[in-house]
Amino acid sequence: MKTKIVATIGPASNSKEKLKALVEAGVSVFRLNFSHGGASEFVNIIQYIREVEAELACPITVMQDLSGPKIRLGVLPEKSIQVSKNMRLLLGTSERRVEDMPYLPFDHEVILESLEPGDRMVLADGGLQFVVELRRPDGLVQLVADNAGIVTSRKGLALPGKATKVRALTDKDKKDLADGLALGVDAVAISYVQTAEDVREAKSLLSASGRHVPVVVKLERQSAVDNLEEILAEADIVMVARGDLGVECPLPQLPALQKRIISACNKASKPVIVATQMLLSMVNSPAPTRAETTDVANAVLDGADCVMLSEETAMGNFPVETVRYMRKITDEAEKLLLARRKLDEPDSDKGIPQFLAYAACLLAEKAQAQAIVSHSLTGGAARQVSARRPPQHVYALTPDPATIKALNFSWGVTPVFVAKPEEELSHLARAEEFIGNSPDFKPGDCAVITAGQLKGSSTPRGTNLVKLYWK
Repeated sequence: MKTKIVATIGPASNSKEKLKALVEAGVSVFRLNFSHGGASEFVNIIQYIREVEAELACPITVMQDLSGPKIRLGVLPEKSIQVSKNMRLLLGTSERRVEDMPYLPFDHEVILESLEPGDRMVLADGGLQFVVELRRPDGLVQLVADNAGIVTSRKGLALPGKATKVRALTDKDKKDLADGLALGVDAVAISYVQTAEDVREAKSLLSASGRHVPVVVKLERQSAVDNLEEILAEADIVMVARGDLGVECPLPQLPALQKRIISACNKASKPVIVATQMLLSMVNSPAPTRAETTDVANAVLDGADCVMLSEETAMGNFPVETVRYMRKITDEAEKLLLARRKLDEPDSDKGIPQFLAYAACLLAEKAQAQAIVSHSLTGGAARQVSARRPPQHVYALTPDPATIKALNFSWGVTPVFVAKPEEELSHLARAEEFIGNSPDFKPGDCAVITAGQLKGSSTPRGTNLVKLYWK
């Protein structure tokens, strides 16, 4: 049970009984989708989660997913428009409506002004595609349909490959973020990120609030993939959001993009989530398709820390069964992953934290240790160890409750809260005490400890030691 499971909460899973069953089936993180509700709708759900957390004595992370600047059409005067291939339509703001051809109301002036002939537009999650033919003198944009389909009001719109001036955080997002933090969410996911500046803006808002929770960056835009290195430097966690990313980018390229993003996250020791349609058939079926089981397994083999369920647990008929099935798939995939694993030395340009984590994993391998125990305030040492995918269990000890919840995104890591005792102990002493008291370690078991503290100092200085320890 090393791969973490993220489950979206909805009508099918919002009771305390279902939430408890989902945790017992393997969920570590619950996603609250603020695209489909405000903070008031999640008050009871968060309370239930905290009650389940206390009853099961295990940390559960609540991730707030902000809706972001979802670009949509306006309300069509008619119920729908039947579009045929090569059909011409007009796109423009509601007040500019004309009657000389079918009209799509679109009240995003900034985006309208940026459209140029040749730009592609995709509606209805990829179902309908258009090309901008020309900009008319009256300010309207003329489109040509690439395929046939039906357009209805409020359909989502994407501009594959085109960067826009729309910021990732809307006024609604900022309000939702403040409300979510007041409710006690443990992580926040931001949608439609394009640049590292979008991430910095979110972190600035968090800093101003006095809360420090990890920022999950959802990669849904081609521009985000193009700026991946800069975004990774700012992000705490990354989500490969394959739904919108599969609209922005040609679908045949999506598997390679997923692998590229996961690899970059692994190298940066940043947890990565793979999301969208992982076991979608289980919304209505008690068992997944063969292709879905392979998809989940391949995400694990690619290096994903977490796999996420959306409709399956939010509105499906078999939410708990879906999580159980996903856990079985990830367990089998982990066996193959570890059988094929090779512990590689970090590149020469990496820093001391990466080499200390490598040394810990190498020692654990040579000594056939039962586990690796990492003590740190931020959880950074445990994340570095996790990124090397050791077969040993990783216990991450920390006195910081926020770090506990953040570590629920990291592969193979069990976060453990260690309260500061009245008599200050070194981090090494706390790790040894944990091993001595834990029933998970038998007398004679070996563990590798990573910790950080200068002798005689209670001030944390980062991880600076690796030790072999026998109980």
